[in-house]
Amino acid sequence: MSGFIDCHCHLAAQDFQTDIDEVIEESKKTGILALVAVAEQAGEFERLIELSNKYSGFVLPCLGVHPVQGNPPQEQRSATLEVGLDFTPRIASTEVQKNEQKKVFIEQIEIAKQFDLPLNVHSRSAGRPTINLLKEQGAQKVLLHAFDGKPSVAMEGVKAGFYFSIPPSIIRSEQKQKLVKQLPLEFICLETDSPALGPVKQVRNEPKNISVSCQYIAQIKGLSVENVMEVTTQNAFKLFPKLQKFIRI
Repeated sequence: MSGFIDCHCHLAAQDFQTDIDEVIEESKKTGILALVAVAEQAGEFERLIELSNKYSGFVLPCLGVHPVQGNPPQEQRSATLEVGLDFTPRIASTEVQKNEQKKVFIEQIEIAKQFDLPLNVHSRSAGRPTINLLKEQGAQKVLLHAFDGKPSVAMEGVKAGFYFSIPPSIIRSEQKQKLVKQLPLEFICLETDSPALGPVKQVRNEPKNISVSCQYIAQIKGLSVENVMEVTTQNAFKLFPKLQKFIRI
């Protein structure tokens, strides 16, 4: 099976409202097998389900909520989750705010464990606390997307069996480049985080740019693009086992 899996993209974003069909067709031409489309808040669930029905077997909805919400967390309902911690100073500057996020995160980890679902985790400025909490709670099938922490911290996640997805912004991120040097390929997945984290700053990112991530990882690792594509896709299947059932080749 030859092709890419984009393990984390935001197809319900406003940036894609006018040309989502073209964006998806372009991603297919690039060799993408599936798009794991994540939500940031419950208001996007309906749109993602609509897209997953329209592009059945290609768009797979990841119905979860971002750790920072405008509405009280108890009003959110989620299945497969984009969860985690965001300790960016402007968002969480006090221990009270951080502890509130941790409480919600723990609850979502418990849901994932109960239903044997993977966790698609946001961990901005909170790499070590996120990994520690996931380990403490016994989380399984974890993807840490666009991890912004130190490679040494990431390796603690690798020891726990966690995966890390790399966006196209790696070509302009020294931190991501150092991360990829340290991470074993067997724990790396590909993502675009579209419409963010593209190869060019402040230019709309699209799933088709997944090839940029793959090529740069191959360059850093001294491997062929085909090898990186094959291993990262197999990693995605391990992380999201339902993908193989739904993908139509």
